[in-house]
Amino acid sequence: MRILLLAPHPFFQARGTPLAVRTVLEFLGSRGHEVDLLTFHEGEDVQIPNCRVFRIGNIPGVRNIRPGFSFKKVVCDGFMFAKCLRMVRRRRYDLIHAVEESAFIAAAVQAITGIPYVYDMDSSLAEQLVEAYPGLQFAFPSLRRAEALAVRRSMGVLTVCAALEDVALAHAPEKTVGRVEDTTLLPGGMRPANGEARLPSATQSGPIAMYVGNLEHYQGIDLLLEGFQHTLARLPSAHLVIVGGRADDVAFYQARANELGIAGQTHFLGPRPVAQLEDLLQQSDVVVSPRLKGLNTPMKVYSYLDSGRPLLATRLRTHTQVVDDRTAYLVDPEPEALGIGLATLLADPELRNRLARQAKAYVQQEFTPEAARRKLGNFYTMMETKAAEGRV
Repeated sequence: MRILLLAPHPFFQARGTPLAVRTVLEFLGSRGHEVDLLTFHEGEDVQIPNCRVFRIGNIPGVRNIRPGFSFKKVVCDGFMFAKCLRMVRRRRYDLIHAVEESAFIAAAVQAITGIPYVYDMDSSLAEQLVEAYPGLQFAFPSLRRAEALAVRRSMGVLTVCAALEDVALAHAPEKTVGRVEDTTLLPGGMRPANGEARLPSATQSGPIAMYVGNLEHYQGIDLLLEGFQHTLARLPSAHLVIVGGRADDVAFYQARANELGIAGQTHFLGPRPVAQLEDLLQQSDVVVSPRLKGLNTPMKVYSYLDSGRPLLATRLRTHTQVVDDRTAYLVDPEPEALGIGLATLLADPELRNRLARQAKAYVQQEFTPEAARRKLGNFYTMMETKAAEGRV
């Protein structure tokens, strides 16, 4: 099939959704489909077999597009819609694979051209908007109806977690819905640390808790820093290492750590290549996911589970749809609960080893790249059949 994949974000960047999109592109290319990717003007160029990359034009003043909803993204989405229309007029596509809000672009294109689309639902757009802008609560019913329309008009919905599967089926119980969770980014089997990514020498004086990822508010970095105050009250030798984040976010949270009096034990490394992830995680004693908002499970969680290090996470559905008390140390999303839980875990090697061992066995069974390709294959077999029936 000729497939147009719409990715409304900078591509490629080494973070959640672009990583998941790259997985889909590699899968579709290996299946023999001809894929055109339409994405934003920002991002690294990558070579993927059977895939051509098209970008919207440069937009003056629109740079450094962050994850999540923003007015910069709205502007880029408008340019993407216009270019998408030009592309479907020049080449006949059999299917559009629409990621996140580009499902609305695909629905409009379907109304004009009849080309069917798959809705790749990485988040609930209605809930994401209201969480980011609480003043939009009055518009939530309208946003939900728009989301439902995009689901109903699609040929099928591909989700990344059980919560989003529930959202899609609530909108359209008869719809074909597939679920393909994110996967570990670590190579098979943790190798001994090779020194590619060294931690500050000061961290050698005590146990280390580590967070890896962007520093957007919904990730719970404020909660993590406030909780670490309580950890240090019980375990003064502990260190917190935070990997990732834009320069302005790092500066903001460094200032916050200073205000809380924990700057001496808190270390910000900034962004690091994905290739260093394995080495970084091996130097930690506990890995942390303090996320506060969102339905989808953070991609980092799957690599955390595979790292041989125990995971401490907030007891919210974003985590509990994947982990439980057997595979993670779950805490209430409050500073004291998180801090005490972190101190408990850092001080108990037997508990850490048990959780890490059970977590690794679990992720190797359910959340490997091989498992993702199998699930994608099952879903796309149904989509290919439906597309063929439509052509007949």
